[in-house]
Amino acid sequence: MILLVLAGILSSASGQQPPPPIARPPVAASPVAYRPTPTPAPPLPSVELPPELDRVLRDYERAWTAKNAEALSRLFAEDGFVLPNGGPPARGRSAIRRTYAKAGGPLVLRALAFATEGPVGYIIGAYGASAEGGDTGKFVLALKRGTDGRWMIAADIDNSNSRPRPPTPTPTVRPYSPAVPRPGSP
Repeated sequence: MILLVLAGILSSASGQQPPPPIARPPVAASPVAYRPTPTPAPPLPSVELPPELDRVLRDYERAWTAKNAEALSRLFAEDGFVLPNGGPPARGRSAIRRTYAKAGGPLVLRALAFATEGPVGYIIGAYGASAEGGDTGKFVLALKRGTDGRWMIAADIDNSNSRPRPPTPTPTVRPYSPAVPRPGSP
């Protein structure tokens, strides 16, 4: 600092212009302010299911697309569960019918993995509204073989690939208006 003052005095005495002020270094962006968008991972490959397991997915697609809660509930074991994304669990066919009463629309299911051992099995998969649109969510179907030999859904767990949006904060302070008296004011 003393050198800058001294340089200013000397340059003004010699008739020269004072040196320009030293520029501040640029401020780095906060790591919180800038986050690059991650490159999405490529979709996992589909696996081919045995026909008796593939039937479960195709029947589910048909019933969901038709918005047929009754047909959907019949794919489940009598004591089956639905564990929907963002909703409470439902147990039993009547609760599943109520849960799916207003649900449905275009749906494409694909298997990512599966296994069976005796009377139990599972399918891990992905879903979307169309094959061209890509996956919008994922699911796990826990399966058990019914007394008639058909695979039934014991539990359906699904969730979206989209992150939930944070809730909009509600104001905690009431807006002030001089035209509207506040409670307790004269």
